[in-house]
Amino acid sequence: MNHSNILKFIQKAHYTTNRSILPSKTIKTILKDNSTNVSVRGWVRSVRKQKQISFATINDGSTLKGIQAILNEKDAEKLSTGTCVELYGSLIPSPGKEQSKELNVEKMKILGECDSTYPLQKKRHSLEFLRTIGHLRMRGNTGSAVLRVRNAANEGLHDFFKSQEFILTNTPILTSHDCEGGGEVFKISPIDTTNPTEFFKKPVYLTVSGQLHAEITALAMSRVYTFGPVFRAEESMTSRHLAEFWMLEAEMAFIDELAPLLDVTEANVQETTRYVLDTCSEDLSFFNQWVDKSLLERLQKSIAKPYVRMTYSEAIDVLQKAQNKHKFQFPTEWGSSLQSEHERYLASEYCKHPVFITDYPAELKPFYMRANEDGKTVGCFDLLLPGIGELVGGSLREERYAILEQKMREAKMNIEDYQWYLDLRKYGSAPHGGYGIGFERLLLWLTGLENVREVIPMPRWVGHCKY
Repeated sequence: MNHSNILKFIQKAHYTTNRSILPSKTIKTILKDNSTNVSVRGWVRSVRKQKQISFATINDGSTLKGIQAILNEKDAEKLSTGTCVELYGSLIPSPGKEQSKELNVEKMKILGECDSTYPLQKKRHSLEFLRTIGHLRMRGNTGSAVLRVRNAANEGLHDFFKSQEFILTNTPILTSHDCEGGGEVFKISPIDTTNPTEFFKKPVYLTVSGQLHAEITALAMSRVYTFGPVFRAEESMTSRHLAEFWMLEAEMAFIDELAPLLDVTEANVQETTRYVLDTCSEDLSFFNQWVDKSLLERLQKSIAKPYVRMTYSEAIDVLQKAQNKHKFQFPTEWGSSLQSEHERYLASEYCKHPVFITDYPAELKPFYMRANEDGKTVGCFDLLLPGIGELVGGSLREERYAILEQKMREAKMNIEDYQWYLDLRKYGSAPHGGYGIGFERLLLWLTGLENVREVIPMPRWVGHCKY
């Protein structure tokens, strides 16, 4: 094939972004089009059977409300909630206020019948009940709205990094280290327990963070990010913790101050929030009505002005002055950790806005964070959100070989196992920094829901790994 024929082949094979290669359109697209005769595929949400005319609500997951179908009595008798159908007919103006168009059905085909024990009926179900039927909860309004918002947040994150010339990298799920030395890791073992030999000839774990691997890439490509699952073997039953969750992690070379790192983080969260507001208005209105009536106002406010910034020392002063009115369970002396109650007060009550807390005591933070000149603190930050608490954690990374090695020895780390990490400081070291965003916590912020188990399709937590 010559160059001319290759070019023609490429041009012929090229699909524009507006062209669908699937044989049918989604209900979302059908309702936007000016088409008259259409084919709709989806699941029956509800059926209203009357003597001469009946109505069914059909949803394929592309929209919150789906489409109302008008059927004859004979076809309606064959339907029940949960049935999967294919309907063919014409779109006509709808006299109702819920939607502008409805489907006048001419032909119907049942693709999948639904048993009478189908648990999702036309009534409000509790989130706890829906969690027990995780294989079906996405067919309900809350479950499907969560997935659409989750998808939009995913798109918003990627769009932001593309606009800032970051490169997406893929860090490993299996690692030989636990990143922060916390020990809350899942160890990998071969199924064949009769052979005690380690598969990898050394201990290997499910990753708790892709940060150290992302640093490898950043010190070659300058700006990188990774987005994938991470794992924590925490025996926690709180609404903020999962054993498996998704983490967005970014690393940037040539950053030697916290301010630009905070600027990127703030823009990242604000632009992603704005993207979801622009693309998921129907779903966010649903959450605003049924979950958190302050959601839309809070999200709009969060993108309208800069985030608050204060040091850890300033935060401790604020907390100590508030002790007369707020009886904190945990201490608020300098050097103590900020607990959830402190984070809630700072973000939700004192600032009433997202707030960065910077420059924590070195003893509270991992070995890789860059030591400040005061000798007591490190160049790091947490981003706290009202109603959520910590969403983002980040820092400048220690790029000085001798200081990093000393910190690793003080942490009683095996230097030999981390020699590759030290090598990055020996072969053309560069100032750099980065941060991580817990994706499920971001979704709590965007939906108003209170439990991370509601915003991930298949939640895993201590004692629970279904599906």
